[in-house]
Amino acid sequence: MRLASATVSHLGPGVERPGYDRDAQAVGVVHIGIGAFHRAHQAWYTDRAMAAGDRDWAITGVSLRSDEVARQLNPQDGLYTVTERSAAGSATRVVAAVRRVLVAGQDSAVVIAALAAPQTRIVSFTVTEKGYCRAADGNLDLGQADQGSFYPLLAQALRRRRDAGLPGLTLLSCDNLADNGRQLERLMGEYLDRHDPALTGWFQAECACPSTMVDRIVPATTAADRAELAARTGLDDQGAVMTEPFSQWVIEDRFAGPRPRWERVGAQLVQDVRAYETAKLRMLNGAHSLLAYCGLAREHAYVHEAIGDPVLLALVRQLLLEEAAPSIAAAPGQDLARYTQDLLTRFANPALNHRLIQIAMDGSQKLPQRWLETLSDNQQQGRSCPAIETGIADWIRHLRGANGPVDDPRAAALAGAAAQDDALTLLFGPGGPMASAWQPGG
Repeated sequence: MRLASATVSHLGPGVERPGYDRDAQAVGVVHIGIGAFHRAHQAWYTDRAMAAGDRDWAITGVSLRSDEVARQLNPQDGLYTVTERSAAGSATRVVAAVRRVLVAGQDSAVVIAALAAPQTRIVSFTVTEKGYCRAADGNLDLGQADQGSFYPLLAQALRRRRDAGLPGLTLLSCDNLADNGRQLERLMGEYLDRHDPALTGWFQAECACPSTMVDRIVPATTAADRAELAARTGLDDQGAVMTEPFSQWVIEDRFAGPRPRWERVGAQLVQDVRAYETAKLRMLNGAHSLLAYCGLAREHAYVHEAIGDPVLLALVRQLLLEEAAPSIAAAPGQDLARYTQDLLTRFANPALNHRLIQIAMDGSQKLPQRWLETLSDNQQQGRSCPAIETGIADWIRHLRGANGPVDDPRAAALAGAAAQDDALTLLFGPGGPMASAWQPGG
C-alpha cells in the first residue's frame, strides 16, 4: 500500500505525523527545483512551522525538466517522509507541506499561474550553481536562460502580478551559490533588461532576494532505503528522503512581504549571512569535495569510509583548521573550531551512505567557491594550502576518467585540458576553464 492522504492512518507506530489540517492550508510558496534536498530542508522547516501554528504556507513544487519527483509525489497527494539517520537509529516524520508537483516542460502555463497567484508570496529555489545559467564571466548566459530555465516563467508571472496590481514576491535562493540572493537579483535583472525593460523597475522596487545559507546532508535515496522504510512503517513511500539529524538554515531578514515564522523551528534570521555562508562553502563543502576526489582515488565509495581513513582524516583536518578557517572572518558567536568538530562527527555518520561520486559531480561549478577562494585568500597572506592542492591533483585525475565518466557541464573542455602534461596551468591559468584570482604556483 502506498503512502497517500487515504492511507496515512495505516502508518506504523513511531512515525511522527504533521499535526495540522493540511487541507485548510492555502499555497503560499512555489519552490523551483523540488529535489531531495528541498524536501529534507525548506519543506521540512515549513511543515514544522505550520505544525507550530502558521497558516497558508503550503508549497507547490516545480521541476524544470524531469517528471521524476512528480511521479513520486503526486500519486501520494504530495505526502512523503523524512527519515533522520544516525548510529543511534532512525526517526521518521511525514511531511505534508507539499501540495502538488508541476513539471515546467509539461505545465508551463500552470506554473506561471501558480507564480502569479495572489496568495503566492514566496518563490524559493534549489537549482544548483549551473541552474542560474551564468556565463564564464559570471553574467547571465541569455541563450541558456531562454532554454528551459526559471527566468522566462518568472518574468511572465512578475508581469502578470504587476499588471494585476498584486504585491511583489520574495525570491529565496536555497542552494550553495555564493551570495545567492544578490546573484539572483542581478541575474534576474539582466534577464528583464533584455526581455522586458519596463518591468525591471517594478521588480527592483517590489521584490526582494534575500541570501541564505542552507546545510543538511541528503544522500540519494536508494531502493534498499525505500524497502527498509516500507518494512518498518507499513507503507510504500516513493518520495522518501534520508538525511542526518543536523540541519541549519541562516536567512537574511529581507522579505518583500509575509513569511512563515521559520525561526520558531530552528532557522536563524540575521542581517548578514556571509560569514555563515563562507564557512559552509569553504569548510563543509570544501571538505566534502576533498573527500570525494581523494576518497575515490583511495578506492572509497562513501563519505564515512573516506573520513575513517587516517590519511584522509588528517588531510581534512588540515583543510578545515589550517586552510579554510583562517580565511574566514567569523560572525560574533560563530565558533569555527566547534564547527570543525561538528563536521567531523557528521562525516563519520555510518547511517547516511553519502556517495563520493555524487559529491564529485559538477566540480567546475563547485570548486571556485569551495577551494579557489580559500587558495586565493591564503595566497595573498603568503600561506600555502597543501590539502587543497592535493585535492586538485586528484580532481585532475578524476577528469582524466580515473573514476569513470565525468558528470560536469564543462566535461569536454575540462577533459581536454586535464589530459595535457601542464594540466594545472591549462585549467587554472589565464584563459583556462577554471581561471580565477588564484594562480598555480603563486
